[in-house]
Amino acid sequence: MLANLIIGGAIFGYAGWAFYRFIKKSKEGKCAACSIQSSCSSNCSVNQDENLK
Repeated sequence: MLANLIIGGAIFGYAGWAFYRFIKKSKEGKCAACSIQSSCSSNCSVNQDENLK
């Protein structure tokens, strides 16, 4: 019984942490949340208005 509570708490704790991290990264935007942001060659950091000039 105690083992079930510990395992269940660990599963729900991890799920809550992963959901929190997902929400936090989704608020940052597409490129800010990317794991390869530092080595990416796309122009996400440049405004779309600057590309139109």
